[in-house]
Amino acid sequence: MSQHQHRATVAVSLAAGARPQDIARELEISPRTIRRWMTDPDFAAEVRSMRMDMLNAAVGELTAGATEAVAALRRALSDDDGRNSVQAARVMLEFVLAMRESLDHDQRIAALESAAAERMAGA
Repeated sequence: MSQHQHRATVAVSLAAGARPQDIARELEISPRTIRRWMTDPDFAAEVRSMRMDMLNAAVGELTAGATEAVAALRRALSDDDGRNSVQAARVMLEFVLAMRESLDHDQRIAALESAAAERMAGA
C-alpha cells in the first residue's frame, strides 16, 4: 500500500473514531507517522470533513426512523402497562424540551450572525 493510500485509510479510520495506535497496528505503520500526519492542517481538515459527512449520514438515518419512533412512543402512551406509558411520556417530554432548546439556540445564533454581518457591511 502506498503512502497516499495509507494516509487515506488513516483519515477514514480517524474520522470513524478509531484510535491512532490501533490504526498503526492494523496498517503496520509507526504511530509517530500518524501523529505527524495529524499535525498537518490539510490532513486534519480532511479528517474533520469526513467526520462531518459520517455524522450527517447518521443524522439522516436517525431522521428517517424518527417518524416510526414517535409512533411507537405514542402507542406506548396508551399501553395498559402503566410503566410503559410513564416511560414513553418521559422520553417524549425530554425530547420536546431538548428540541425546543436546540431551536432556541439556532434562532439566537442566526440573530447574532445576522447582526455581525450587518456590522461588517456597515464598517
